[in-house]
Amino acid sequence: MTERLEQVLERLVALEVEHRDLDSAIDLLTEAGRADDLQLRRFKKRKLQLKDQINQLKMQLVPDIPA
Repeated sequence: MTERLEQVLERLVALEVEHRDLDSAIDLLTEAGRADDLQLRRFKKRKLQLKDQINQLKMQLVPDIPA
């Protein structure tokens, strides 16, 4: 496995963990009933950014297939 591939995989795992953590935090804030709307919006925006970054990294892992 190349060093670049290892770096991509490590970054991917870190982003997925952060994404899951944000998902849990959003659920906890929502269930608590005392959710700060601004904080929720920030968490959700960050979660979407993470999802985009995760998808970009996954695309880097897929080899180009000639048409």
